[in-house]
Amino acid sequence: MHFTTLLVCAGLVHLGIAGYTLEDDYSAANFFSMFNFQTESDPTGGYVNYVDQPTAQSDGLINTNNGLVYIGVDNTNVASGRGRNSVRLESKKTYNYALVVLDLAHMPAGCGTWPSFWTFGPSWPAGGEIDVIEGVNDQTTNSMTLHTSDGCSANSPASAFTGQQNTYNCYVASANQSANEGCGFSATASNSYGTGFNSNGGGVYAMEWTSNYIQIFFWPGGSAPSDALGDTPNPSSWGRPAALFQGDCDIDQHFMDQQITFDMTFCGSWAGDAWGGNCAAQYGNSCNAFVQNTPSAFAQTYWSVNSLRVYQDSPSSNTAPSAVSKPQPAAIPAAVPEASSAAPAPPSSSTTSTPTQSSSASTFPSSAQAATHPAPVTVTAAPIVITVAAPSTTLVPTPSSVYSSQPAQTLDVLPSDAEVLQSDEFGPGSPGIPDRWRRKHRRHIAQHVRSAHAHF
Repeated sequence: MHFTTLLVCAGLVHLGIAGYTLEDDYSAANFFSMFNFQTESDPTGGYVNYVDQPTAQSDGLINTNNGLVYIGVDNTNVASGRGRNSVRLESKKTYNYALVVLDLAHMPAGCGTWPSFWTFGPSWPAGGEIDVIEGVNDQTTNSMTLHTSDGCSANSPASAFTGQQNTYNCYVASANQSANEGCGFSATASNSYGTGFNSNGGGVYAMEWTSNYIQIFFWPGGSAPSDALGDTPNPSSWGRPAALFQGDCDIDQHFMDQQITFDMTFCGSWAGDAWGGNCAAQYGNSCNAFVQNTPSAFAQTYWSVNSLRVYQDSPSSNTAPSAVSKPQPAAIPAAVPEASSAAPAPPSSSTTSTPTQSSSASTFPSSAQAATHPAPVTVTAAPIVITVAAPSTTLVPTPSSVYSSQPAQTLDVLPSDAEVLQSDEFGPGSPGIPDRWRRKHRRHIAQHVRSAHAHF
């Protein structure tokens, strides 16, 4: 018996042995050209006026001075109309499965603010939302949350992550949680968000999204693993994440075509509703009035991005982190050079290398409300490799060989497409194999197995 290898284009199934490779580098040179500037009214009810790219450039709200990406807000004028001028960016490209690594020197912070770095899919919440960085007012630890349609929950054991899990049902209308609360974690490190993050020289966030789980890592400035900012990162060597979303959730069904988003709003349905405590004691009882009349308070309300990179996984065994036994922490990683904590150079439109970009007229979603947004481009992943035997028998991937790394079963007689599609191995209700994998790829398998047999 001899063997041959077939290359089967079967979309986003993670099999074999490989790893992440760089898909998109949102470098300072091309950063703003890779985003749409949204200008609609804020769906969270924030006191904010999102401006288009020409306005953002001329008003000094964006620049790429000194190789850093600056995304800020108006901190010189009393606000009027819809609110304080700010910027909301949504990536032109969409992704299906990705490792997103953001190296920040500075994030927005302070009373009245509500910054977020997140992703969302079409027809919110059907396409899902992943909040990587989010918080309000003088919050000191980062919030990480998923928002989905019905039927998704995260319930990994506490030993599998380092953060604090606050809610478990990701459904935005869960009867047992506040509206749009989702399933969420809080980081435990005080330098993970806001002024603590900035005073510590920034840090690195990484979000890995696979068909089995979504996890978020955080490292304070200078402590990220050496490969996290390289060309071939390996999340399996990074130890426990800050947040691990895994459990009773078909991730393929609830998350798709994600767009990367930066925004900076004020007050609204979270920061405004949470206004009180130290903020109210210092600035009065009205969040909107404070934001409107105190522009100088927002000099530190900006993102300063060292780098943003998106990686795609070539065919690999993206198996879920252990949810049974306690994961063993990885060895303490070698430190990378500390990110610069110096403030970016004063905004200058003359140094911003960005073409004019018209803003979309569609309604857009946020961390608190639903909307629909078109997905302009969809990234698909790499092929899978299937080995077949010849001439008398043909190896057919089965649930055991695909998901348990056990030997593949053999068929003495080659089945037809129809027989494969209705078989116990690939048909409806086939044991041990997810329906989503069967639906997406069984026809490819049948066709290529038949082609291989005909070759011999």
